[in-house]
Amino acid sequence: MRERTFGVLLREARQRSQLTLEGLAEASGVSVRAISNMERGQSQPRPATLSELMDALELDEEARRLLVQASAGRTRRVPQQLPPDLAAFRGRAHLLDMVRMQEEQVTAHGGHVVISAIGGMAGVGKTAFAVHWAHRCADRFPDGQLYVNLRGFETARGPLGPDEALGSFLSALGVPSTEIPSGTDQRSALFRDRIAARRMIVVLDNARNEEQVRPLLPAAPGCLTIVTSRHYLSGLAVTEGASLVSLDVWTEEEALDALAARIGDERCRAEPAAAADLVDVCGRLPLAVAVVGARLRSAPGLTLHEMAGELRRSRSRLDALATDEQPAGVRAVFDQSYRALEPVTARFFRYLALHPGPAFSAQAAASLAGVELAHARRHLRRLLTASLLTRDGAGRYVLHDLVRAYGAELAAAEGDDRHGAERRLMDYLCQNAHTANQYVTQSPSDVPGAPLPGVVLVPVGSREEALEWYRQEESTTAAALHSFGDPELRRSRVDVTLQWMRYNEVAGHWTEEIAAARGALDAALALDDPVAIARCGQNLARALVEAGDAAAADEPVRLLLGHLHRLPAEHQARAERFAGWVRYRLERHEEALEHAKRAVEISRGLDDAGEVARGLTDLSWQLAESERFSEAIGAGEEAAAILATTTDSRYEAAAWNSIGYAQQGLGDRDSAIASYSTALRICEAALDDYGRAEVLDNLASVRLEQGDTARARADWTTAADLFDSLRIARADELRARANALPHE
Repeated sequence: MRERTFGVLLREARQRSQLTLEGLAEASGVSVRAISNMERGQSQPRPATLSELMDALELDEEARRLLVQASAGRTRRVPQQLPPDLAAFRGRAHLLDMVRMQEEQVTAHGGHVVISAIGGMAGVGKTAFAVHWAHRCADRFPDGQLYVNLRGFETARGPLGPDEALGSFLSALGVPSTEIPSGTDQRSALFRDRIAARRMIVVLDNARNEEQVRPLLPAAPGCLTIVTSRHYLSGLAVTEGASLVSLDVWTEEEALDALAARIGDERCRAEPAAAADLVDVCGRLPLAVAVVGARLRSAPGLTLHEMAGELRRSRSRLDALATDEQPAGVRAVFDQSYRALEPVTARFFRYLALHPGPAFSAQAAASLAGVELAHARRHLRRLLTASLLTRDGAGRYVLHDLVRAYGAELAAAEGDDRHGAERRLMDYLCQNAHTANQYVTQSPSDVPGAPLPGVVLVPVGSREEALEWYRQEESTTAAALHSFGDPELRRSRVDVTLQWMRYNEVAGHWTEEIAAARGALDAALALDDPVAIARCGQNLARALVEAGDAAAADEPVRLLLGHLHRLPAEHQARAERFAGWVRYRLERHEEALEHAKRAVEISRGLDDAGEVARGLTDLSWQLAESERFSEAIGAGEEAAAILATTTDSRYEAAAWNSIGYAQQGLGDRDSAIASYSTALRICEAALDDYGRAEVLDNLASVRLEQGDTARARADWTTAADLFDSLRIARADELRARANALPHE
């Protein structure tokens, strides 16, 4: 039903735009047959294809949202992460024949071939070659394709870590984000296990060195791995048996064929000498030829002779700016294409070059440039047409490294407002994270101030839409937090990190949270903001504890306690509660009890019954740990009575869990089980998996005391699974308890 609904929506949108199938195919670059199959419900689009269709139809945001929702209902049997193939791909015939033979070895003999497609310079077409080859042989590898840009030579952020790349692969293979381990070795082992019986293509694009690649190599004999790099990765040939393919610039014949594919054979045949001159000034570099072809295609009245003359003059003018990575001919090509843009699109292009990540959404691009989303989509379409921009497999937009460097130079020369752009992007990430948090977590985040002018607010109506927005902007957020070093953005760094903590908590992204919280804590210290110091310190300590490094968590706790006297009373109470939790995890129980007592004392002076109840809940637990069980029950019952009138289900469950723990300490096992069961019901209703695991841990222990070994084992196993799903280090401890029990 959903597939038919998508087809109907697509047909209706095409008809509203007054486009035939042929017209939509020409505007989008998607074949007539593919569009027809989609409209008849016989197929569903890849994300990049869907983006091309929606852009060509010039849909408004609501229509786009409906199509995306309908498309999302499809069953994704295999990952299909490849970027779109280049329709005008030309040349490399002898290399394609050679790799075809190697590919046949994989499928025929079960061998594992790693191909390193290496060029002498950026823009030589390594990615286009790898993607074209992968598309050509995709039918031989029915379990799908994985793709990642390893950012080996990106200056803004540096190379992508193997752990991040493995995380994206595991997600594509159907592993929930909450079940992905934190370490590179563990992720690599899980990746190889999940892919062991599959026949897949893995494209590792733009690698810096062998060390970045090795953890990402499948061990499966039926997989084809294609690696591209600007370096000659001979180490892979020695240790992994890789076959190496070296790419050079096109021959003149190949370059002319590629130019003709973009502008038409007739124009090239009409001016053969000028065509040869054009590809010569481009250095026969595929990227430069593509940009020149796009410029000529958009200006049918411009002769090839005139274009070649313009490029020659520009090349002379830009000789002084030439570098090894960006020769004068390439700069001249970019310069001519840029000057052909409308001024508003040219400005938009310059702002895109300020984006810190390798790929970006239309919403992030619009916010960066401070333009309306509809206008941003039109500018993006024009830049795609000009070949200054491409798409990745998820439909996001990508600037080639050389194009990005050129655009950044222009932005600096034009005096564009980099600071304003960075502020808007950070505010976009903050505002929309707050909106998403209303669906993602039971613990709402702080309300940010009014959005800055030009910031896009994304409509979110469900938890899945909220999580999808988070996944879309993960790389942008990480890049922004890493790259934006302007001291005036410190407040933004703190605000974005505090909002994104909710997602990292739900997704179990403790490693990412540690990195973000450290940066935010440094910013808070520089701002000398005691509340921000306390909150960022708490987040850092929590992430360290959950990642299994509780000892390191004591340092940020000492730091926030050093600023305790500067905090408002409500923040003092929270800081004391949190310090008690960390000291408890460090088994410093006397200190933990003292912190809990002070938290209650402070909270009773506040007009906030909920804070009093939270303090009493923590105090109840610490009292039970000190074997003051009757006092613990009294504090827990007082807390539970207050929390029953609030929406704080997490702490209400914790209060009943603490009561049960104290009852168990008194030997009243039946009452303890009843209290634990109450806590468990509250956690389940609130979708609080962390709380469920905590309660099940205690429930298992009382089951064991009753001699019910089977149920104790089941409860500890379930608790371990829940902690595993949240990537909590304590999972191993609980699983060990379960495994240690005898089987009856």
